Parts: sequence; C-alpha cells; structure tokens
Amino acid sequence: MNFLHTDIEKLHEQLVNKEITSVDLVKETLANIAQTDAKYDAFLATMSEKALAEAAAIDEAGIDPDNVLSGIPYGIKDNLITKDVPTTAASKILEDFKPIYDATVVSRLREQGAVGVGKLNMDEFAMGSTTETSYYKQTKNAWDQTKVPGGSSGGSAVSVAAGQVPFALGTDTGGSIRQPAAFNGIVGMKPTYGRVSRWGVIAFASSLDQVGVFTRRVKDNATVLAAMAGHDDHDQTSSDQAVPDFTAHLDGDISGLKIAVPTEYFGAGVDDSIKETIRAGIDQLRELGATVDEVSLPHTKYGVAAYYILASAEASSNLQRFDGIRYGFRPENVKSLEDLYVQTRTQGFGDEVKRRIMLGTYSLSAGSYDAFFKKAAQVRTLMNDDFQKVFADYDLIVAPTTPNVAYDFGANQDDPEVTYMNDVLTIPVNMAGLPGMSVPAGFVDGLPVGMQLIANRYQEETIYRVAYAFEQATRLFEKVPGGKD
Repeated sequence: MNFLHTDIEKLHEQLVNKEITSVDLVKETLANIAQTDAKYDAFLATMSEKALAEAAAIDEAGIDPDNVLSGIPYGIKDNLITKDVPTTAASKILEDFKPIYDATVVSRLREQGAVGVGKLNMDEFAMGSTTETSYYKQTKNAWDQTKVPGGSSGGSAVSVAAGQVPFALGTDTGGSIRQPAAFNGIVGMKPTYGRVSRWGVIAFASSLDQVGVFTRRVKDNATVLAAMAGHDDHDQTSSDQAVPDFTAHLDGDISGLKIAVPTEYFGAGVDDSIKETIRAGIDQLRELGATVDEVSLPHTKYGVAAYYILASAEASSNLQRFDGIRYGFRPENVKSLEDLYVQTRTQGFGDEVKRRIMLGTYSLSAGSYDAFFKKAAQVRTLMNDDFQKVFADYDLIVAPTTPNVAYDFGANQDDPEVTYMNDVLTIPVNMAGLPGMSVPAGFVDGLPVGMQLIANRYQEETIYRVAYAFEQATRLFEKVPGGKD
C-alpha cells in the first residue's frame, strides 16, 4: 500500500467498515517503507514493534467512528522526542539518545489514535534547507532523486510526497516546512507561533520554532492540526486561544476575500518561471471570487540577515546543553573538563551547526550585542509592523514559497549564503510569528512549485479555506511522483 491516491477520510471509512484493520494498515505501511525507502532515504528509523502494539490496542478497543485519526499511521521528524525510540535530530551528538517521555504533539496524536511508524531525516538540529547536513543519510526529492528535497524537514516532506505515510510532522524555524513542501509538491502548514506546543521539540531557535503538518490534501492537514493544537501547561509560550474546527469552512467559496500580493516577493532573485506560475495561481484565486491588490512589505529585504543573527544567537544558547556529560555522544581519552566540552562539540556537531553556534556566540558577545543582536531584534519589530499594516485591510497574503524549484545536490555546498537566501520568502513569517502554508501551484521543468498563503495570527482557518478552494479548482494533488496521475 501507498497513500498517493487516498486521504485520511477514506482510510477512516475503510477502518470503520472493517475493510481493513489498523494492524493491517500499519503492517502495509511498514512494508512499503521497507520496500521504497532505499530510493528516498526519508526515514532514519521505524518503530515497528511499538506501532504494531498501538495498532493492536486500537483494533481491540474498536475504531472510533467520530475520530478520523483513529488507527491512522504517520511519520515524525527526528527532532520531536519519542519515548524509548532513538531521537537524534540527525546529529552524531545524539546518536544513541532514547528519551524518557513523548513530545506533546506526539502524545496528543496518540490520544487521538494516530500511530507513529517512524522517525524522519532532517538537517542536523534543523539547521539547513536541503537535508544535506544530516549526519546519517541524504534524503532525495520525491520527484527527482538527483535533486534536494528541501529542508530542514526534508524527510517528512518526502515521506508524504512519495506516499509512504498519509501525514507527517515537521518543524519550521525559517521555512523548514513550507520550503520542502513546495519542493515536493504537497501541502505544508506552519501554524501561528504558540498555536502548537513546543514541549519535547529539540530546540534550534525557541522564539521561531513551530511544529506543523505535511499532507497531500488540505482537509487532511486541517484535521491533523486541530488534533494537536492548543494550550499546553508544559510550554509557557503556547497560546490559550481556542482551537476551532479548521475543516468547518472548507466549501470552496472564497468570494469577497481580500488578498494582498507583496511586490518584494516577486523581486530580483525569484526565477521568472516561478513568478509566472504563482501569478497564474493568483489569477485562479481571482476567478474564485477573491479581490487582489499589490502591497509593499518594505523591510522584507532585511529578513535573511536579521533572521540568521537571531536564530543563530538562540541556537548558541540552546545547544550549550550538549556537553558530553548528561546524555548523548561522549568522546574518549579526554584530559580535562574543558577538553571534554571541546572534544564533544568538535566531534559531535557538523560544520553547519558549528557555523551557526559561532555566529550566534559572536552576535551575543559584549562588543557585538548592540551592533548585531539588538539591531536584528529591532528589524524583527519593523517586519511585524509591515505585516500588521497589510492585515488591517486584507485577509490573506499570497506569494511564492521559494525563489526556485529543487536543485542539484551539492549545488551550494561551497557558498552557504546562497542556501540561506533560499529562505528569503519564508523567513518573514517566522519573524512575525504568523501562520503560513505552501500549496502546490504547478510545475516548472517537471518539478513542483509552491504557492505561499500567509494570514494574521490565529487565522489558520482563512488559509485553509483559500487553500482548499484553490486545491479543488486545480486538482494538482492528482499528479504524483512518477508521472502516473
């Protein structure tokens, strides 16, 4: 079994009607992963014994007809901790780490009956845009295995795009859900900062990280987000805003909605073919009844520079806990406590992680704090103000998700700054704590293009409403890797 031509509702119907059991579904999912993953390298580990035990318990209790996630398998990005299952954040420094509790999102999905079947590859500590910084393996794009899958949630995106699982969890710090979703032609939602608990997420940048969902269909995405969102006493940054039924208004009607298109998101550096595809998508939204105007987000141009200062500063603070003493990798033959620290981090962290720790430590140093970190924080405020001015008059912002389609492995290996610029269109959403989604908008040279939908805080319903209408009008989910519609 693969999940390329079905959705969660259809699977739920089969489970309720006893056409298939949860154990059968999980067995077939694991068998398909075993058969196909050599092609994609999306999974770091499967959780066969645990998953089958959970599925058997669900079958014994009976599938809940009112709960569409009951008995449904899914994949988990490897920076979301899972009890008694290796959780590495794709880093050598956590090679044999087995947590003693589950992340809140994992425990909430288990309460809903969803069955985690495996841990998914990613850029090390979520630092990267191609999944090339993983210590363990290189995940390949679902559409063309010579191309990068995007990142940092590359394994999660590919597992869904390739039909290995119906949905997968990822995290998004500067575009790490939306960018790989765009590169693999699926739906990727980064919710409002605080909408979903970060308890149990191995932190990169705490004020930017957010857990989100990958699916093939918009309604599936809305269903999963509603199941795991909401306040969590373990996470002081989680919001107590009520979680609505995100599927309630998916009727295809977007007449009267006001859409803003920022000129800065169609500037230099964005491929003409991407601009053309997204403008065609915007025309489609116009035909569906939305009104569209061009607007300006003038501080967008400072986003990448400000983001890498702030995110790296937070990373340098968060990653100091990896010291070779309490858990994770510990080097041999160290000569002193200081040598233990140095050798643990020298041998345990990859180059990209070291690069960001160094940048962050420098930005926070006494001589640089005012010139770099403080200025970046001020820019963040200005970027947020830009968005709020637009949302005073508009319901939604529409733009490209990425400046280009997926590219060859190693293309930017010698110049990390080029890779950083690939996040130029997604970073502002994280800086302002807004919800953002990438939906399939078309193809360029046989590779998927993503259209980004951005709303004001806690307005995920608006994004889902527009995304669903667009999806039903274009039917792009019917196109699958391998060319078989």
